[in-house]
Amino acid sequence: MIGVFAACEALDVPRATVYRHRAAARLPAKVATPRASPRALAVDERNHVLAVLAQPEHADRAVAQVYASLLDRSIYLCSIRTMYRILNANGAVRERRDQLRHPNYKKPELLATRPNQVWSWDITKLLGPAKWTYFYLYVLMDIFSRYVVGWMVASCESAQLARTLIAEACGRQGIQEGQLTIHADRGSPMIAKSTTLLFADLGIVKSHSRPHVSDDNPFSEGLFKTLKYRPDFPDRFGSQQHARTHCQPLFHWYNEEHHHSSLALLTPSDIHHGRGGDILAARDLVLADAFAANPERFVRRAPVAPRPPAAAWINRPVQVHQLADIPAELSSAVQ
Repeated sequence: MIGVFAACEALDVPRATVYRHRAAARLPAKVATPRASPRALAVDERNHVLAVLAQPEHADRAVAQVYASLLDRSIYLCSIRTMYRILNANGAVRERRDQLRHPNYKKPELLATRPNQVWSWDITKLLGPAKWTYFYLYVLMDIFSRYVVGWMVASCESAQLARTLIAEACGRQGIQEGQLTIHADRGSPMIAKSTTLLFADLGIVKSHSRPHVSDDNPFSEGLFKTLKYRPDFPDRFGSQQHARTHCQPLFHWYNEEHHHSSLALLTPSDIHHGRGGDILAARDLVLADAFAANPERFVRRAPVAPRPPAAAWINRPVQVHQLADIPAELSSAVQ
């Protein structure tokens, strides 16, 4: 058994997969043996019911109507439910009305391994000076570095304003054709024709969240929560200029001073501009000196600074290990 698990680790096969494979090999094969109910209609009776329901006088009538008319003629074939079962078994039951069928939207799966590869953008409301008044904060961020590459405060949601914001951010970051994917939800500015044309002009790949799915754009949602939970974030803004004046130092703090927990406590600016390696090396030296001064305080090993993730995902695919994934080298040993 030890040899089997050692081989599992060498071949990167989870032990749970081996356990399932062994359990399946021990179970006896089950053969389904359906039993006919003594109350069930015979085959010729079912065919007769189907033929009656398919007659021209009954073809366009509901089953309950056919059942009632047959009873009035002193004919009983079977129950209404049995009629439906027979029709369904023969593919003769369908929705006659034209129904709106929603397309099956594919889950967006985006991977970023460096800055300026995948951006996420969204719009959030800021409460205005009176009830039912709002200002709109547009934010465009890089999902790998969490760096805010562009933002603006406006009085409305507008595709033209979004187009201007995205174009200016791409110019500042030096985005080349085919380099960038921009992800957003399905708000009207995000799916507007002018935004789509801008992406086509700049060679940007567009990506959208699925309808009514709240966690397909987690980076923008997390950013808005971080900003709005700041102690100095106002409950309401007196004017559009007030909102802009407040957000300018707020985004400087987020990019340049905020030690992001998902970035190994580096700032978004450090990751976005490639300063993370030097900062982590300096942190390692500080921790090495602390270990040399008091090694008894570190029980397991000498401390090192945590490293940021090598990739950022939107909807990372789930790796499913099936029995067929077990390598041939383990098959005989497992059984």
